[in-house]
Amino acid sequence: MTYLRGFLPWIAYGAVAWASWQWAALLALVLGSVLLFMDRADGWSPSLRVLEYGSLVFFAGITVLAFFRPDSGLRVYDGALSSGWLALVTWGSMAVRRPFTLAIARRKAPPEVWRTRLFLRINYVLTAAWAASFTFAAAGQALVTAYGLGLTGMICIHVSTFVVPLRFTASYPERARARFLEKAGGHPYVQEARPA
Repeated sequence: MTYLRGFLPWIAYGAVAWASWQWAALLALVLGSVLLFMDRADGWSPSLRVLEYGSLVFFAGITVLAFFRPDSGLRVYDGALSSGWLALVTWGSMAVRRPFTLAIARRKAPPEVWRTRLFLRINYVLTAAWAASFTFAAAGQALVTAYGLGLTGMICIHVSTFVVPLRFTASYPERARARFLEKAGGHPYVQEARPA
């Protein structure tokens, strides 16, 4: 559930957009704002909330567009636009050395591992997996829409966009830790990395 929490605005938007583009965008914007406010109230640093701030920017823009231009031709591409924006945010989070998964992983990991090379490397790999998934989804959704390949294809792409990286996220950290311990001769010595 921890990984899905940051995507709740996107899930809400996807669930409601078929009925009302405008209200789906507004709902996602409000939900994203509430989640970010809750994180701030809990003391979580805003510097790692790249996904949350990126979501707010997207939904603010879509809300304005949807209410002022409800007949916009972009509406039919909202799935591809959503995935494309998520791809930009996730790739961008790596570019600014704040992989979006760090904020999520820090909720579960003890503070003493937050700056270790292994912890940072795992999060770069996980973020890259999510970014690749969103990139492929954006391309696939754009093609499905452009060629009118139907709702089934769109749903399959949308579901796999989250299922594949979620499964990878569930299994990769343990495999990476096991490989690290094997190379370290079974000693849990972890070298500290430079601050992210």
